Amino acid sequence: MSDALEVFDRRESEVRGYVRAFPVVFDRAVGSTLVGEDGREYLDFFAGAGVLNYGHNNPLFTRALVEYLERDGIIHGLDMATSAKKAFIEAFERLVLEPRGLDHKLQFTGPTGANAVEAALKVARQATGRTNVIAFTNAFHGLSIGALAATGNSHYRGAAGITLDNITRLPYDGYLGADVDTLDLLEKMLDDPGSGVDLPSAVIVEAVQGEGGINVASAAWLQRLRAITAERGILLILDEIQAGVGRTGAFFAFEESGIVPDIVTVSKSISGSGLPMSLVLLRPEVDVWKPGAHTGTFRGNNLAFVSARAALENYWADTALVDGVAAKSALLRGELEQIAAENPELGFVVRGRGLMYGLACDADRGLAARISKQAFTRGLVIETSGAHDEVLKFLPALTISEDELLKGLAIVRESLAAALAE
Repeated sequence: MSDALEVFDRRESEVRGYVRAFPVVFDRAVGSTLVGEDGREYLDFFAGAGVLNYGHNNPLFTRALVEYLERDGIIHGLDMATSAKKAFIEAFERLVLEPRGLDHKLQFTGPTGANAVEAALKVARQATGRTNVIAFTNAFHGLSIGALAATGNSHYRGAAGITLDNITRLPYDGYLGADVDTLDLLEKMLDDPGSGVDLPSAVIVEAVQGEGGINVASAAWLQRLRAITAERGILLILDEIQAGVGRTGAFFAFEESGIVPDIVTVSKSISGSGLPMSLVLLRPEVDVWKPGAHTGTFRGNNLAFVSARAALENYWADTALVDGVAAKSALLRGELEQIAAENPELGFVVRGRGLMYGLACDADRGLAARISKQAFTRGLVIETSGAHDEVLKFLPALTISEDELLKGLAIVRESLAAALAE
């Protein structure tokens, strides 16, 4: 442990995680570059676990925030009406909801993704009068108790200290192999009175699973899931916390399938700047809340509303960002497939969409972590995911340049060679 990190080891809880993988005191950041206290630069393929889709300290957002602060704009507002909140709602309506034909209401929850999931599960149960929820294998929905119950990973579930109830777990798309449609089991269990599965209030799903290992649900699978739930009066919740806000190409990851969810959870990159903010999108008939039935001290983060509006107006008024992501996605996929082809003995599997990709290695489940460690010594921050941390996870900023993307991929190649030589 370096002297610079001594105070963290001495005073911070053992629960700290990322600092163990990336043991540097970071001081500054811009775009896709992090800078340590010692002045060393690191290329960022992590983007704050998907929070920084537009890069670090985007000057478009910084300028808007500074101007707002300098005029003494409201910072904390609970759920009171403010000019910053009004401007964000109007921008979201104009640039996100209306172009997609969505009539959803907006609920501003506490500032984390888990807060949004908790609210979504609660309102689904209130709207239907039923308690059970269907969730899927390898899902990650947050670590507060209700969200944790819907999360699959045993490492996180084991920290709960209590039983996690009112969830039925079923296999995600591809879990039983490419030739098995896992929704056959869902439909059979819902329609069989002897299955022991109570009719759920909702099904919660990620169109692309992030922490679960970059697993992508096909458009056909999501379309069938929507049909199954709609036919039975079950609400469909799409968790877009990591895969949304342009991460997989379109604003929402579910857009490719053409479905319309009943409830959508949004967080991470919605503020643009990295400031905490979360939303729940509700179809009007699902919005059965009584006033004050779900509150939170920090559901009115007006600084986040300011930068969120700036992000929408600067990146979603035209197709430039989406077109750029498509081009860089093709580059990233091509390079990863080439790495897999060059190392056939490792059985690499490439999966993902947009700028959310994984390089999975079941043959050596420790390899991804070793590559990540080697990459960090070479100036690249990249994390792992999956139930066994067997997936090297590519999550660069959507605004990253092609040169930076290629530079990072070259480091991954070097790090793979070094990890195999260990």
